[in-house]
Amino acid sequence: MSTSTSPGVGPATPDQAPRSSFRGWLLSGMEERGHQHQGPHGVPAPEHRRHAWWRVMCLTGVDYFSTLGYQPGIAALAAGLLSPLATLVLVALTLFGALPVYRRVAEESPHGEGSIAMLERLLSFWQGKLFVLVLLGFAATDFLITMTLSAADATAHVVENPHIPGFLHDQQMLITLVLLGALGAVFLRGFKEAIGLAVVLVGVYLALNAVVVGYSLWEVATSPTLVTDWTSALTKEHGNPLAMVGIALLVFPKLALGLSGFETGVAVMPQVEGDPTDTEVEPTGRIRGAKRLLTTAAIIMSVFLVASSTVTTLLIPAQKFEPGGQANGRALAYLAHEELGTVFGTVYDASTIAILWFAGASAMAGMLNLIPRYLPRYGMAPDWARAVRPLVLVLTAVAFLVTWIFNASVDAQGGAYATGVLVLMTSAAVAVTLAARRAGQRWRTVGFALVAAVFVYTTIDNVVERPDGVKIGACFIAAIIGVSLWSRVSRAFEPRATSIELDATADRFMRDCARRSIRLIANEPDAGDAEEYVAKMRQVVADNDLQDEGDIIFVEVTLTDPSDFETTLEVHGQVRHGTRRVLSFESSSVPNAIAALLLHIRDQTGVKPHIYFEWTEGNPIVQILRFLFFGVGEVAPVTREVLRRAEPDRKRRPHVHVG
Repeated sequence: MSTSTSPGVGPATPDQAPRSSFRGWLLSGMEERGHQHQGPHGVPAPEHRRHAWWRVMCLTGVDYFSTLGYQPGIAALAAGLLSPLATLVLVALTLFGALPVYRRVAEESPHGEGSIAMLERLLSFWQGKLFVLVLLGFAATDFLITMTLSAADATAHVVENPHIPGFLHDQQMLITLVLLGALGAVFLRGFKEAIGLAVVLVGVYLALNAVVVGYSLWEVATSPTLVTDWTSALTKEHGNPLAMVGIALLVFPKLALGLSGFETGVAVMPQVEGDPTDTEVEPTGRIRGAKRLLTTAAIIMSVFLVASSTVTTLLIPAQKFEPGGQANGRALAYLAHEELGTVFGTVYDASTIAILWFAGASAMAGMLNLIPRYLPRYGMAPDWARAVRPLVLVLTAVAFLVTWIFNASVDAQGGAYATGVLVLMTSAAVAVTLAARRAGQRWRTVGFALVAAVFVYTTIDNVVERPDGVKIGACFIAAIIGVSLWSRVSRAFEPRATSIELDATADRFMRDCARRSIRLIANEPDAGDAEEYVAKMRQVVADNDLQDEGDIIFVEVTLTDPSDFETTLEVHGQVRHGTRRVLSFESSSVPNAIAALLLHIRDQTGVKPHIYFEWTEGNPIVQILRFLFFGVGEVAPVTREVLRRAEPDRKRRPHVHVG
């Protein structure tokens, strides 16, 4: 059997040597093909080893837990005195809705593809690719806005601190860009450093919040009048408990940012250390670790959400939450200063700023996982998009642009953030509903469908109230689709084969013919009877003025999904009708696959093969469009062009004949 993994790619040329060190560092991992990616999205290189689940939880937790900095204030503004009750509704949706959904997502996509991969399997051809691109657009909205909004929020905490020098108070844009640049530098340095820093930040932040919330709960417990005054005000304002519950159900969608973190929790799954017996096909230990990650994070966050909304509602006057108020966007920080003094409050502020700055780390990790899994495989990104460091530079540059467009404003980006989070969670709920239905799990199907309905309602409510989020998401979608289609067209003439495998019969055909000459005929299979091969042989001999029919092998390609880009060619050799030798294989594009096979044959035998085509009838422009979208069309000139680009040296290039 003959195998090749890089058809048509030879050793590095001498002019590449001087830059090999930097280029090697920058493109580390790009040589890994298919689903095997470097760093956060696949089989790690030594500097990107896997980690215990609780450490990876801290990476996604810098996004999830950091919302404690502003979530109690959002709840107070949205629900007023009902803030604790509305937060209970949110916690119920977290524990009995989002958590079961994403535990199922972890089972179905243990390599970090998330719910997008589950939905991708339902659709094929171009409609499937476009659907994935739309979801990736919302994912980019969620993850990128997480980076920019969190950095802008950290900047707001910096400039509002009374101890900060006065000249920095009007430098929000500069400070935000510096924070984003520092985040990108951490990922350029290495993923291990990102996780290590996340563990420290999350540990300190949760400990400080535990102190603030614990002390505040003690204040509430030792001052019974606070609770009675609150319940009396509730009764006076809303009447009966049923009305309170109804209002809480109506306003809880405004608290939806407290759900962020689940999608990134699944996206960073490849970083979770599994069992020694785990395989890429069945990573049982990794799945178990990811479920622990999701469950532990959800429980910790739920406890803090309920406790923080309770103490902030009871201890902070309502006017303090209003825009310009001391507790606006920083309710727990306000309590830290008021209840525990300036020194502790300053330490709490520093911890909040640090975790908000690093909240974009889980978002960056999520994009570093998702982009290489989809776009290069679709041919919709440059091949270097498989490597981590170039992507880090590109994503950091986009974050700079978004920050500049929104002038580093937290409020201006809030709608887009919520929309991205909710669309992804809705798609996940729909995906697991369909997965449960396919598995014949009736009650789980019903349960997941109810959760999906709740998320649909929450998403629609958010879109109606803040339509700017959909507009921003549409811009990301349009940008991704535009860049993807441009990349697909620009890479259309690559060989595309990630590996080529010839079975024993096919390999014997090549070795035998290589003693004289290797001549191949491209044949589009029809009836497959003896007459078809006889007629084709005679036509090619006549058209190309060949002397005889000896040593000729037919090549037949069966077209698969033409929207796919990369292909593994498994070439099978057969003898049909007594004497006709045939090589058959499947591919998403006929000319690219034939070109890759020719280069492979040349490399394995040392003989330049000849291939014979007949011209295709029809308009050449229509034929090139058929090639771009359906993988067929005018095969002969496209095959020759693929060979020309893959092998610039004409003396080493396989021969293409057209009659």
